[in-house]
Amino acid sequence: MTIQAVVFDIGNVLIEWDPERFFDSEIGPDRRRAFFAAVDMSGVNERSDMGEAFHKLMAETAAAHPDWETEVNIWRDRWIDLASPAIDHSVRLMAALQARKVPVFSLSNFGIQTYDIAAAKYPFLRHFDRDFVSGHLRMMKPDPAIYQHLEQESGIPPDALLFADDRADNIVAATARGWQTHLFEHPQGWADCLVSEGLLTAEEAQ
Repeated sequence: MTIQAVVFDIGNVLIEWDPERFFDSEIGPDRRRAFFAAVDMSGVNERSDMGEAFHKLMAETAAAHPDWETEVNIWRDRWIDLASPAIDHSVRLMAALQARKVPVFSLSNFGIQTYDIAAAKYPFLRHFDRDFVSGHLRMMKPDPAIYQHLEQESGIPPDALLFADDRADNIVAATARGWQTHLFEHPQGWADCLVSEGLLTAEEAQ
């Protein structure tokens, strides 16, 4: 079926997300490993992505781990540096699709407050035709419910959706619903996919 909308994950598709790299540069690899072993920041991040208030979570986490309060506060105060930089080629692809009048949706595990922080730095996050963000929906990929929600809200059949995500489990869940998918590894591969689908010309996809 002809693609009727293109769906973008955000982290590591449109914006790099690499807390390990950031903390290695700030506190060194050894202390970073100890910090992440002592404090489940991935779990805290998932709670934010499910809609819990970011600053409240950070305060609770710092209080529960006083030995790591400084590091937790770095995560809180410099969160945007964890979500950096933008993947410029992917951003151009999003704009090129929309110039072609192809609807572009977000489908992302992202917190409510952290999304606002990110959008202040990356205005393109306010340019999607439709947003499907886990913090607002209180459901996360790869739960089939979030994919079903997008289908129902958009009215687009699953096989008319083309979805790019960097995580294999999220791609598997979308494929199981009949979506067309692309496992994102590099923006050039995503560009080639969009060209092969006839959504962009090679020149537009540069």
